[in-house]
Amino acid sequence: MNPVPVPPQQVKTTVTGHLDFHASQRWPQLEEITLSWRGSFGYVTGHLPGGEELPLCRLRYLGQADQWGFALYRASIDGYQDTLLPNGTPTGSPEQALDCACGLYLNDPTAWQNEPPKD
Repeated sequence: MNPVPVPPQQVKTTVTGHLDFHASQRWPQLEEITLSWRGSFGYVTGHLPGGEELPLCRLRYLGQADQWGFALYRASIDGYQDTLLPNGTPTGSPEQALDCACGLYLNDPTAWQNEPPKD
């Protein structure tokens, strides 16, 4: 049995910073996002105006800073389910995972296109 890789603190810090910046640019509906880390998993939560918290997705560290496993939060099971990204792959960047989850939970299917919408 292979050990599960755990992201180094530098990777956690970098991913958190990149996702926070990406969310501020792409998802103005969110006041902020936070990541909590447990083992090889990063749990992404969106914070809406008024203080509501919205669990979005879980990232799974696979040993590389640019490729992560992805699971959507499902309220129906109060948990996470591994999910394919819109491009059909089971792994991708944290930004792709955030866009997929926000597209669903913030009702913006343009997130699943290759290019963000133009104003």
